[in-house]
Amino acid sequence: MAEESGQEKSVSDLKQEIAHSRDWLARELGGLRYELDFPLKFRRSFQRQMLVWVAAALVIGLAFSVMPARTKVIRVNSKGKGRVKQREGILGAGLAIGALRFAATLLKPVIVSLITKKMGGIAGEPRQSRKW
Repeated sequence: MAEESGQEKSVSDLKQEIAHSRDWLARELGGLRYELDFPLKFRRSFQRQMLVWVAAALVIGLAFSVMPARTKVIRVNSKGKGRVKQREGILGAGLAIGALRFAATLLKPVIVSLITKKMGGIAGEPRQSRKW
C-alpha cells in the first residue's frame, strides 16, 4: 500500500547512501562544467582542425569582400511639382538675403555715426570718482 519510510535502515546505511549521492552529484556537476566550457572546446577544435578553421575564415572574408556595397536609393517625383516649389523657396530666400544686404549697406553709415556720437560723449567726459 503505502511506501515505507526509511526508518528501518540503519544510520550507517543512510550515511553510505548520502555519500554515494554526493559522489554522484559531484561527478554530474563535473561533467556539466566540462560540457559548458566553450572556450576550451573552441581551443581544442582549433588545435585539432586548424586548416578547416583558417579555410572557413578565408571563405567568409572573401564572401564579405565580394559582396556589393549597399547604395542609397533616391526617389524623384516624376511630376515635377516638388521642384517648382523648391525653386520658389530658394528664389524667395535669395531675394530676402539680397534685400537685407542692400539695406545693411545703406544703413551702415547711419548706425556708425549714431554709435560714434554716443561713444564720443562717453569717451570725452572725464571719469568721476564714486564715493560710497
